[in-house]
Amino acid sequence: MPIKYIPFFPEPIEGQALLDNFKRTLRYKGAYEVTGKLKRGMPLYEMEKQETIGTNHDGNMVIRGECVSACAYLKEQGITVDLVYIDPPFASGADYAKKIYIRRNPKVAEAIAKAEEELESEDFKAFEETMYGDVWDKEKYLNWMYENLCAIKSVMSETASIYVHLDWHIGHYVKILLDEIFGEDNFRNEIIWRYPNKMSGAADSHNFVRTHDTLFLYSKSDDSVYNVVKEMRDTPVKQSKRIKVDGKNMRARDSEGNMLYEMSYDKKVNDVWDIPYIASTDSQRTDYATQKPEALLERIIKASSNENMLIADFFGGSGVAAAVANKLGRRFIHCDIGINSIQTTRDRLLADKAEFDVLEIKDGVSLYRNPQQTMDKIKSLIPGLRNEDSLDSFWEGAIFDSKLGMVPVYVPNLMDSSTKLLDVVLMNRIINVAIPDLDNTVKKVIVYYVDISDPEEIRNFIKNDTTTDKEIELRDLKEVLDDVVAEDYAEFSCQQMQDGLFAGYRIEINKFASDRVYDKIHAYNEKGFANTNEKKKFTPITISDTGLELIEFLSVDCTSADGIWHSDSEIKIDKLGYVIRNGVKAKEFWDGTITSDKQPLRLKIRNICGDETVWSLDLYLLQGEAL
Repeated sequence: MPIKYIPFFPEPIEGQALLDNFKRTLRYKGAYEVTGKLKRGMPLYEMEKQETIGTNHDGNMVIRGECVSACAYLKEQGITVDLVYIDPPFASGADYAKKIYIRRNPKVAEAIAKAEEELESEDFKAFEETMYGDVWDKEKYLNWMYENLCAIKSVMSETASIYVHLDWHIGHYVKILLDEIFGEDNFRNEIIWRYPNKMSGAADSHNFVRTHDTLFLYSKSDDSVYNVVKEMRDTPVKQSKRIKVDGKNMRARDSEGNMLYEMSYDKKVNDVWDIPYIASTDSQRTDYATQKPEALLERIIKASSNENMLIADFFGGSGVAAAVANKLGRRFIHCDIGINSIQTTRDRLLADKAEFDVLEIKDGVSLYRNPQQTMDKIKSLIPGLRNEDSLDSFWEGAIFDSKLGMVPVYVPNLMDSSTKLLDVVLMNRIINVAIPDLDNTVKKVIVYYVDISDPEEIRNFIKNDTTTDKEIELRDLKEVLDDVVAEDYAEFSCQQMQDGLFAGYRIEINKFASDRVYDKIHAYNEKGFANTNEKKKFTPITISDTGLELIEFLSVDCTSADGIWHSDSEIKIDKLGYVIRNGVKAKEFWDGTITSDKQPLRLKIRNICGDETVWSLDLYLLQGEAL
């Protein structure tokens, strides 16, 4: 449950007329859902600090949670941002996957040679995992974006600007929303980002090849920050020299009245930006599906902010906005719903010596590691749920009861924050839109929810409704989602050491197992065997008895046995098996251990899919107990 709801906009002064911000959106089907949410406000949940990196005097934040809830927290804290860049889903209908690499097993010497090979080698073991699905109904997407943009506007300073990064799928629709929310007069530029080294669309199709995205630039007011950005010319040009005379820009002349000329080596940047996409071999590549180049964000941040200003990205992805803001002397807020985004950004910022807090909004998101993954698994978690072709897409499926027959089941789309909260608005839609479309023989429906506004209010609403005679049963999806979380298993030894110049503690991992990773590998192998033939042989992924190749990251906390995590020593193993120790890359393979100067109290291990498990440490035991 939210602690409370925070108004999107300041409370109106008594007697003051209000602009109806919703009039255009109301033309879209189902838009009443958004008006109800905007009138209620932004849900404010408890914010839990997970980890602090450095002293973080600037208050930099990496937040796991949804945009609207993050904005509610910022507004409640009185925090305003000076520049917003967002790269939200494009409503493209595509699934975005992360390539999962099997690391080198430190217990298997033969793996060293394989780790040196190119990533494209067939010997390099990898599989893909879907991070999120950009699959949207247009009206739902626009309503979702409207709510998010209103929330973002509510925490922007009066001099702030926002860059909204989209492409041809939905950009022209979103611009209408931006005109409504920020005002047509506050539209500043439509920027074309052209990536000359990347193309989409088949070369032999009936379309021109697509090589650009679109960024819409809006400001909060006429007082927005804008710094002229220049770039080098391909060829210098001769221009008349300009000087200031009585505050006016004039052409310079010599004593005889002849104009003076000078060579110009740079020029103002226009609104078509030729910035290459990140190549697979680029050092800034993080293997995040939607990662954008640092050069793109550097131009945006330099143009629309000054040093020490606060930069926010509420769909943070790979963390490029936060990383570039930090390098340019700005403060930053990174927000994303996906755990992979938080981990990628956290590790990236640590390597850049940034200081920040890792925070989590306690709104139910923590019950699953990423929404797409859970949506794929929900049908196996709800007993008896199966597809039913006669039902429309509103219903996830149906359960068949010996007495009642077919019982349609509604499950909130975890990819769409607008469906996560079961309130009167959503319940009204279920009763008056979804249920009337069902067959007359249906006697009961089941409605799952992640969060509920007021259980008593919802039950009274159902009880007092006279439009349907079908029974409506409410069920808490969190009870099902609890089964998604499975702790990994580890065996390790911990001992105090005096080895030459090193005096401290050494933890050796002897065995590691992850049921979820095993399931992913099993599914990959089954698919591979099903598609094999005489011409195309399939080599399955096999895991050693120790399972250490499934570990991506280790961290020890020597400061606290519970509460906020303090990473006093950490190791990340890159895809080739090399060590990144406390953010610094080293040309050495991981040896299956992690050391610390002080006595470790807790051990955290992240598997290659991103799941993290914490163990308490007892120096008298060879095995820890998961917390």
